[in-house]
Amino acid sequence: MTDTPLYLGKHFIALNVKNIEVSQLFYSKLGFLCDPRFSDIRRNWIIMKNVDITIGLYQDVIPQNTITFNPENIRELQKHLKNQGVKFILEADETTTGPAHFLIVDPDGNPLFFDQN
Repeated sequence: MTDTPLYLGKHFIALNVKNIEVSQLFYSKLGFLCDPRFSDIRRNWIIMKNVDITIGLYQDVIPQNTITFNPENIRELQKHLKNQGVKFILEADETTTGPAHFLIVDPDGNPLFFDQN
């Protein structure tokens, strides 16, 4: 174990919702605002922010609630986690550059999605 924590990037909770409009209205009452740069309600997903808290609302897009991380160098992080023995459900293509993502699950089956835009 190292003294320096592994930086996973910014994170947010991705919620599997039944009705995106109803959920958007509910979270707006809590002070969340839709971030149009990272939302596409026609494709049933929106990102909402309340100061430094971010949530994603996904209708029929993800199978269950998920923690999503946005690392700065997804391929280096993936290599590091592979060297630690982490098993992957979905891997980023290490022969490419630019946007990519990978998916792992914790020991209890909770999905952790890593996405570099």
